[in-house]
Amino acid sequence: MAIMKTSASASSSQGGALTASSMALFSGSGDYPKEFQKLYEAFSAIKKDYIQNVTTEQLVEGAIGGMVGSLEDPYSDYMDPRSAEEFTSTLHSTFQGIGTEVTMQNGRVTVVSPFKNSPAERAGLRPNDQILSVNDESLEGLDLHQAVTKIRGPKGTKAVLKVVRAGVPEPLTIVCVRDDIPIETVNSQIIEKNGVKVGVINLTQFSTDTAKHFKEQLAALEQKGIGGLVIDVRGNPGGYLLAVKEIGEVLVPKKGKIVQIEYGNGGQQKEEYFSTTEAAKPYPISVLINGGSASASEILAGALRDSGSYKLVGEKTFGKGTVQSTMEMNDKSQLKLTIAKWITPSGDWVHKKGIKPDFEVKQPDYFNATLLPADKVLQRDMAGTDVKNLQLILKGLNLSPGREDGYFDEKTEEAIKQFQTSSKLEVTGKVDAKTRSSLEESLRKTMTKPENDLQLQKALDVVTGK
Repeated sequence: MAIMKTSASASSSQGGALTASSMALFSGSGDYPKEFQKLYEAFSAIKKDYIQNVTTEQLVEGAIGGMVGSLEDPYSDYMDPRSAEEFTSTLHSTFQGIGTEVTMQNGRVTVVSPFKNSPAERAGLRPNDQILSVNDESLEGLDLHQAVTKIRGPKGTKAVLKVVRAGVPEPLTIVCVRDDIPIETVNSQIIEKNGVKVGVINLTQFSTDTAKHFKEQLAALEQKGIGGLVIDVRGNPGGYLLAVKEIGEVLVPKKGKIVQIEYGNGGQQKEEYFSTTEAAKPYPISVLINGGSASASEILAGALRDSGSYKLVGEKTFGKGTVQSTMEMNDKSQLKLTIAKWITPSGDWVHKKGIKPDFEVKQPDYFNATLLPADKVLQRDMAGTDVKNLQLILKGLNLSPGREDGYFDEKTEEAIKQFQTSSKLEVTGKVDAKTRSSLEESLRKTMTKPENDLQLQKALDVVTGK
């Protein structure tokens, strides 16, 4: 899974120096840099004296993995050929899984953002959730791609995740039913607010065709006479640098700066991208952001904010201010390295701190609800995190449980009975499989209604002058 990618290639000599096929490194001929002497000594000792047979390929792969791991950079990574193929598939085609961008932080698989309308989002996975296990298999000690392999799987199968979430005392159990994850990165609609037709364009990530589709859909909205535009990059984990550059070129006025890329330790080598547009759009624009907006999303948000023409609405972004380059080696393995940092036009490096919105708006609490447990029935006198989550869902459906502390009392039971009656379910006051499924579907419908999206409503108000 790529958060940001720049074009990069390796010559055959570069690739050969890092692959198992480059046997010159360990040929014993001394034909290698003197800095590799210690590495060669360790390699020779293992090959000669280790109790079990190990292949040269195994040791070289381990050496590369060790070097990359020593960087202590969650965004630099080494992928063997199989992992590299899976990584590429997430950028170019439909794949099967739960649909979330993840990284490795402090040794744990950490969610950057679930994709929009993915199984992960529907199940309630949130940015910064830490995944401890999948289907009772611990992820401890695995590298990122080994962990991703366990998370992904065939359509229709379940990924039962044990998740640590900040502010929640106990690990959560989140069940995702794997599905096809299509890479459709742009969708749009028109919403009328305060007598103004407002175009809303949602960008789910920045892929190879995102800029093209954005321009096409923006042109279609403009032909319909929109008087304002909302660009939604909430939950967008990033993607290709060139995609966000091309979008910025048509939005940032006065041929202003979009982003500055600084390479190397001292930032001596710099690259700047500028807009190709002179005039600002003839209508107001606001950008929706949240904690799942990362990397390329933050470049776009920063560029539009710093242009002085547009406003940001929502919550602080993720805070990823680095650029990665992926180079393919001779055996189709890939080395992904952080090669630069990016700076906003105003000179701000947002890494690990994010971008704050001009208008901070939080969603209703029930937007943070997770799926109810599939392996037990919730009923009277039970207590715990699952019941607390149930009460949050009931509140979101305007069914007062009377309390929100995680104790299933009489009023909570009454709220369940009320829901079962209105949904034409057996009235038991217990949350069985049918009631659970119906509650979750009702909450999904409630959350997808534009009028319940407080951040969207504020963005619409901003562009309509209210």
